[in-house]
Amino acid sequence: MTTLRPLGSSDLEVFPLALGGNVFGWTADETQSFAVLDAYTAAGGNFVDTADVYSAWAPGNKGGESETVLGRWLAARGNRSDVVIASKVGAHPDYKGLAANTVKSGVEESLRRLGTDYIDLYYTHYDDPSVPVEEFVTALDELVRSGKVRAIAASNISAERLQESLDFSDREGLVRYVALQPHYNLVSRDTYEGPLQEVASRSGLAAIPYYSLAAGFLTGKYRPGAEVDSARAGGAGAHLETERGQRVLAALDAIAEERGARHATVALAWLAAQPTVAAPLASARTVEQLPALLEVADLDLTEDEVARLTAASA
Repeated sequence: MTTLRPLGSSDLEVFPLALGGNVFGWTADETQSFAVLDAYTAAGGNFVDTADVYSAWAPGNKGGESETVLGRWLAARGNRSDVVIASKVGAHPDYKGLAANTVKSGVEESLRRLGTDYIDLYYTHYDDPSVPVEEFVTALDELVRSGKVRAIAASNISAERLQESLDFSDREGLVRYVALQPHYNLVSRDTYEGPLQEVASRSGLAAIPYYSLAAGFLTGKYRPGAEVDSARAGGAGAHLETERGQRVLAALDAIAEERGARHATVALAWLAAQPTVAAPLASARTVEQLPALLEVADLDLTEDEVARLTAASA
Protein backbone atom coordinates (compact mmCIF):
# COMPACT_ATOMS: atom_id res chain seq x y z
CA MET A 1 0.00 0.00 0.00
CA THR A 2 1.49 3.33 -1.06
CA THR A 3 2.13 5.79 1.74
CA LEU A 4 0.32 9.10 1.32
CA ARG A 5 2.42 12.25 1.61
CA PRO A 6 1.57 15.29 3.72
CA LEU A 7 0.74 18.35 1.63
CA GLY A 8 2.87 21.13 3.10
CA SER A 9 1.58 22.34 6.45
CA SER A 10 -2.04 21.36 5.69
CA ASP A 11 -3.84 18.35 7.11
CA LEU A 12 -4.26 16.94 3.58
CA GLU A 13 -2.46 13.71 2.68
CA VAL A 14 -2.00 12.84 -0.97
CA PHE A 15 -0.93 10.02 -3.25
CA PRO A 16 2.53 10.70 -4.77
CA LEU A 17 1.01 11.28 -8.22
CA ALA A 18 -1.65 13.94 -8.78
CA LEU A 19 -4.03 13.05 -11.62
CA GLY A 20 -4.56 15.94 -14.02
CA GLY A 21 -8.16 16.62 -14.99
CA ASN A 22 -7.43 18.95 -17.91
CA VAL A 23 -8.33 16.17 -20.37
CA PHE A 24 -11.78 15.42 -18.88
CA GLY A 25 -14.44 16.69 -21.28
CA TRP A 26 -11.74 17.59 -23.81
CA THR A 27 -9.58 14.78 -25.25
CA ALA A 28 -11.24 12.24 -22.93
CA ASP A 29 -15.03 12.00 -23.08
CA GLU A 30 -17.10 11.25 -19.98
CA THR A 31 -16.87 7.45 -20.36
CA GLN A 32 -13.08 7.55 -20.81
CA SER A 33 -12.71 10.03 -17.95
CA PHE A 34 -14.72 7.82 -15.58
CA ALA A 35 -12.60 4.81 -16.56
CA VAL A 36 -9.35 6.72 -15.87
CA LEU A 37 -10.65 8.01 -12.52
CA ASP A 38 -11.81 4.51 -11.52
CA ALA A 39 -8.44 2.98 -12.40
CA TYR A 40 -6.50 5.74 -10.63
CA THR A 41 -8.48 5.41 -7.38
CA ALA A 42 -8.45 1.59 -7.57
CA ALA A 43 -4.63 1.83 -7.55
CA GLY A 44 -4.73 3.92 -4.34
CA GLY A 45 -4.74 7.36 -5.98
CA ASN A 46 -6.65 10.09 -4.14
CA PHE A 47 -5.48 13.45 -5.58
CA VAL A 48 -7.32 14.88 -8.60
CA ASP A 49 -6.47 18.28 -10.09
CA THR A 50 -8.90 20.39 -12.12
CA ALA A 51 -9.68 24.08 -12.78
CA ASP A 52 -12.71 26.17 -13.62
CA VAL A 53 -11.20 27.07 -17.02
CA TYR A 54 -10.70 23.46 -18.21
CA SER A 55 -11.32 23.24 -21.16
CA ALA A 56 -12.48 26.64 -22.44
CA TRP A 57 -9.83 26.51 -25.20
CA ALA A 58 -11.51 23.59 -26.98
CA PRO A 59 -14.01 24.42 -29.75
CA GLY A 60 -17.55 24.33 -28.39
CA ASN A 61 -16.46 24.37 -24.73
CA LYS A 62 -17.06 27.27 -22.31
CA GLY A 63 -14.90 26.22 -19.37
CA GLY A 64 -16.08 24.09 -16.45
CA GLU A 65 -16.33 20.87 -18.50
CA SER A 66 -13.66 19.10 -16.44
CA GLU A 67 -15.26 20.02 -13.10
CA THR A 68 -18.66 18.89 -14.42
CA VAL A 69 -17.33 15.47 -15.48
CA LEU A 70 -15.49 15.08 -12.18
CA GLY A 71 -18.62 16.09 -10.24
CA ARG A 72 -20.71 13.49 -12.05
CA TRP A 73 -18.12 10.83 -11.30
CA LEU A 74 -18.02 11.75 -7.60
CA ALA A 75 -21.83 11.58 -7.46
CA ALA A 76 -21.92 8.23 -9.29
CA ARG A 77 -19.26 6.68 -7.05
CA GLY A 78 -20.33 8.28 -3.75
CA ASN A 79 -16.69 8.69 -2.75
CA ARG A 80 -16.31 12.44 -2.19
CA SER A 81 -14.64 12.09 1.21
CA ASP A 82 -12.00 9.69 -0.18
CA VAL A 83 -10.71 12.07 -2.85
CA VAL A 84 -8.63 15.23 -2.44
CA ILE A 85 -10.02 17.61 -5.08
CA ALA A 86 -7.89 20.55 -6.21
CA SER A 87 -9.40 23.27 -8.38
CA LYS A 88 -8.39 26.78 -9.46
CA VAL A 89 -9.81 30.26 -9.95
CA GLY A 90 -8.77 33.22 -12.07
CA ALA A 91 -8.59 32.00 -15.67
CA HIS A 92 -12.22 31.16 -16.57
CA PRO A 93 -13.49 33.50 -19.35
CA ASP A 94 -16.31 34.72 -17.05
CA TYR A 95 -14.21 34.82 -13.86
CA LYS A 96 -10.87 36.28 -14.87
CA GLY A 97 -8.39 37.66 -12.35
CA LEU A 98 -8.25 37.63 -8.58
CA ALA A 99 -10.54 40.46 -7.46
CA ALA A 100 -12.32 39.41 -4.25
CA ASN A 101 -15.74 39.20 -5.94
CA THR A 102 -14.30 37.10 -8.77
CA VAL A 103 -12.75 34.63 -6.32
CA LYS A 104 -15.96 34.38 -4.27
CA SER A 105 -18.30 33.94 -7.23
CA GLY A 106 -15.83 31.64 -9.01
CA VAL A 107 -15.77 29.20 -6.09
CA GLU A 108 -19.58 29.01 -6.02
CA GLU A 109 -19.62 27.98 -9.69
CA SER A 110 -16.89 25.38 -9.10
CA LEU A 111 -18.74 23.93 -6.11
CA ARG A 112 -21.94 23.71 -8.17
CA ARG A 113 -20.23 21.90 -11.06
CA LEU A 114 -18.34 19.56 -8.71
CA GLY A 115 -21.56 18.82 -6.80
CA THR A 116 -19.83 19.31 -3.46
CA ASP A 117 -19.90 21.83 -0.63
CA TYR A 118 -16.11 22.06 -0.24
CA ILE A 119 -12.93 22.02 -2.31
CA ASP A 120 -9.88 20.49 -0.62
CA LEU A 121 -7.18 22.59 -2.29
CA TYR A 122 -8.03 25.86 -4.06
CA TYR A 123 -5.44 27.54 -6.27
CA THR A 124 -5.10 31.05 -7.57
CA HIS A 125 -4.49 29.89 -11.17
CA TYR A 126 -2.44 32.88 -12.38
CA ASP A 127 -1.22 35.85 -10.42
CA ASP A 128 -3.18 39.05 -11.10
CA PRO A 129 -0.76 41.96 -10.57
CA SER A 130 -3.67 44.42 -10.74
CA VAL A 131 -5.01 43.07 -7.43
CA PRO A 132 -3.10 43.63 -4.16
CA VAL A 133 -2.25 40.41 -2.32
CA GLU A 134 -4.22 41.78 0.65
CA GLU A 135 -7.43 41.58 -1.37
CA PHE A 136 -7.22 38.03 -2.69
CA VAL A 137 -5.62 36.52 0.42
CA THR A 138 -8.43 38.01 2.53
CA ALA A 139 -11.03 36.59 0.12
CA LEU A 140 -9.38 33.15 0.26
CA ASP A 141 -9.24 33.36 4.05
CA GLU A 142 -13.02 33.92 4.12
CA LEU A 143 -13.55 30.84 1.93
CA VAL A 144 -11.53 28.69 4.33
CA ARG A 145 -13.28 30.09 7.41
CA SER A 146 -16.68 29.43 5.82
CA GLY A 147 -15.72 25.80 5.13
CA LYS A 148 -15.97 26.09 1.35
CA VAL A 149 -12.22 25.48 0.95
CA ARG A 150 -9.89 23.41 3.15
CA ALA A 151 -6.50 24.77 2.05
CA ILE A 152 -5.14 27.26 -0.49
CA ALA A 153 -2.35 27.13 -3.05
CA ALA A 154 -0.80 29.19 -5.84
CA SER A 155 0.10 28.47 -9.44
CA ASN A 156 1.99 30.64 -11.93
CA ILE A 157 3.23 33.22 -9.44
CA SER A 158 6.57 34.97 -8.99
CA ALA A 159 8.79 34.42 -5.97
CA GLU A 160 8.24 38.07 -4.96
CA ARG A 161 4.43 37.92 -5.03
CA LEU A 162 4.41 34.53 -3.31
CA GLN A 163 6.59 35.89 -0.50
CA GLU A 164 4.42 39.00 -0.25
CA SER A 165 1.28 36.84 0.06
CA LEU A 166 2.85 34.66 2.77
CA ASP A 167 4.10 37.68 4.69
CA PHE A 168 0.64 39.28 4.64
CA SER A 169 -0.99 36.02 5.85
CA ASP A 170 1.52 35.73 8.69
CA ARG A 171 1.23 39.39 9.69
CA GLU A 172 -2.57 39.36 9.77
CA GLY A 173 -3.03 35.81 11.08
CA LEU A 174 -4.87 34.74 7.92
CA VAL A 175 -4.82 31.44 6.05
CA ARG A 176 -1.60 30.98 4.07
CA TYR A 177 -0.67 29.12 0.93
CA VAL A 178 0.37 25.51 1.64
CA ALA A 179 1.31 24.46 -1.88
CA LEU A 180 2.56 25.68 -5.21
CA GLN A 181 1.98 24.40 -8.74
CA PRO A 182 4.99 25.40 -10.86
CA HIS A 183 5.89 24.50 -14.45
CA TYR A 184 8.72 22.05 -13.77
CA ASN A 185 10.21 18.98 -15.44
CA LEU A 186 13.51 17.53 -16.66
CA VAL A 187 13.66 19.84 -19.70
CA SER A 188 12.10 22.92 -18.04
CA ARG A 189 13.84 23.62 -14.76
CA ASP A 190 14.43 27.37 -14.90
CA THR A 191 10.92 28.54 -13.95
CA TYR A 192 11.00 26.79 -10.58
CA GLU A 193 14.59 26.20 -9.52
CA GLY A 194 16.02 29.31 -7.89
CA PRO A 195 14.04 32.01 -6.05
CA LEU A 196 10.61 30.31 -6.30
CA GLN A 197 11.89 26.99 -4.98
CA GLU A 198 13.73 28.85 -2.21
CA VAL A 199 10.54 30.58 -1.04
CA ALA A 200 8.68 27.24 -1.11
CA SER A 201 11.42 25.48 0.82
CA ARG A 202 11.80 28.24 3.42
CA SER A 203 8.04 28.49 3.94
CA GLY A 204 7.25 24.76 4.04
CA LEU A 205 5.20 24.75 0.83
CA ALA A 206 4.66 21.54 -1.13
CA ALA A 207 5.25 21.67 -4.89
CA ILE A 208 2.90 19.90 -7.33
CA PRO A 209 4.69 20.41 -10.67
CA TYR A 210 2.62 20.64 -13.85
CA TYR A 211 3.80 19.69 -17.36
CA SER A 212 5.72 17.00 -15.45
CA LEU A 213 6.24 15.05 -18.67
CA ALA A 214 6.84 18.12 -20.91
CA ALA A 215 3.59 17.62 -22.84
CA GLY A 216 4.52 13.95 -23.37
CA PHE A 217 8.13 14.40 -24.51
CA LEU A 218 9.45 12.62 -21.41
CA THR A 219 7.42 9.49 -22.13
CA GLY A 220 10.10 8.64 -24.70
CA LYS A 221 7.61 8.16 -27.54
CA TYR A 222 8.85 11.24 -29.44
CA ARG A 223 11.78 10.28 -31.66
CA PRO A 224 13.14 11.70 -34.91
CA GLY A 225 10.70 10.72 -37.65
CA ALA A 226 8.06 9.27 -35.28
CA GLU A 227 4.43 10.34 -35.73
CA VAL A 228 2.57 10.75 -32.42
CA ASP A 229 -1.21 11.15 -32.25
CA SER A 230 -1.64 13.76 -29.53
CA ALA A 231 -3.20 17.21 -29.19
CA ARG A 232 0.14 18.31 -27.70
CA ALA A 233 2.54 16.69 -30.19
CA GLY A 234 3.88 20.02 -31.47
CA GLY A 235 4.99 21.24 -28.05
CA ALA A 236 6.54 17.92 -27.10
CA GLY A 237 8.33 17.42 -30.41
CA ALA A 238 10.12 20.77 -30.10
CA HIS A 239 12.33 19.31 -27.33
CA LEU A 240 13.80 16.86 -29.86
CA GLU A 241 15.46 19.81 -31.59
CA THR A 242 17.47 20.80 -28.52
CA GLU A 243 20.72 19.40 -27.22
CA ARG A 244 19.25 19.31 -23.71
CA GLY A 245 16.27 17.30 -24.93
CA GLN A 246 18.52 14.75 -26.60
CA ARG A 247 20.77 14.42 -23.52
CA VAL A 248 17.74 13.90 -21.26
CA LEU A 249 16.28 11.29 -23.62
CA ALA A 250 19.59 9.38 -23.65
CA ALA A 251 19.75 9.40 -19.83
CA LEU A 252 16.12 8.28 -19.59
CA ASP A 253 16.78 5.50 -22.11
CA ALA A 254 19.68 4.19 -20.01
CA ILE A 255 18.00 4.36 -16.58
CA ALA A 256 14.66 3.02 -17.85
CA GLU A 257 16.47 0.01 -19.27
CA GLU A 258 18.58 -0.56 -16.14
CA ARG A 259 15.54 -0.37 -13.85
CA GLY A 260 13.08 -2.14 -16.14
CA ALA A 261 10.88 0.94 -15.84
CA ARG A 262 9.11 3.17 -18.33
CA HIS A 263 10.51 6.53 -19.38
CA ALA A 264 7.55 8.43 -17.94
CA THR A 265 7.95 6.69 -14.58
CA VAL A 266 11.65 7.58 -14.40
CA ALA A 267 11.00 11.21 -15.35
CA LEU A 268 8.30 11.51 -12.68
CA ALA A 269 10.54 9.79 -10.12
CA TRP A 270 13.24 12.41 -10.77
CA LEU A 271 10.69 15.13 -9.98
CA ALA A 272 9.44 13.27 -6.90
CA ALA A 273 13.04 13.18 -5.61
CA GLN A 274 13.45 16.97 -5.82
CA PRO A 275 13.30 19.11 -2.67
CA THR A 276 9.77 20.42 -1.87
CA VAL A 277 8.00 18.18 -4.43
CA ALA A 278 5.08 16.29 -2.86
CA ALA A 279 3.50 14.88 -6.01
CA PRO A 280 4.13 15.46 -9.70
CA LEU A 281 1.00 16.13 -11.75
CA ALA A 282 0.22 14.18 -14.93
CA SER A 283 -2.89 13.42 -16.92
CA ALA A 284 -4.04 10.32 -18.80
CA ARG A 285 -6.56 10.25 -21.64
CA THR A 286 -6.89 6.48 -21.46
CA VAL A 287 -6.57 3.75 -18.85
CA GLU A 288 -3.61 2.35 -20.85
CA GLN A 289 -1.59 5.52 -20.14
CA LEU A 290 -2.05 5.24 -16.36
CA PRO A 291 0.35 2.48 -15.22
CA ALA A 292 3.46 4.42 -16.29
CA LEU A 293 2.26 7.33 -14.14
CA LEU A 294 1.13 5.31 -11.13
CA GLU A 295 4.40 3.36 -10.95
CA VAL A 296 6.17 6.51 -9.69
CA ALA A 297 4.75 5.57 -6.28
CA ASP A 298 7.01 2.49 -6.23
CA LEU A 299 10.14 3.74 -8.00
CA ASP A 300 12.78 5.33 -5.78
CA LEU A 301 15.75 6.45 -7.83
CA THR A 302 19.22 6.13 -6.29
CA GLU A 303 21.25 9.28 -5.61
CA ASP A 304 23.42 8.35 -8.59
CA GLU A 305 20.43 8.02 -10.93
CA VAL A 306 19.02 11.36 -9.80
CA ALA A 307 22.44 12.96 -10.32
CA ARG A 308 22.76 11.51 -13.84
CA LEU A 309 19.38 12.92 -14.86
CA THR A 310 20.13 16.26 -13.22
CA ALA A 311 23.43 16.50 -15.10
CA ALA A 312 21.82 15.54 -18.43
CA SER A 313 19.15 18.20 -17.99
CA ALA A 314 21.47 21.00 -16.90
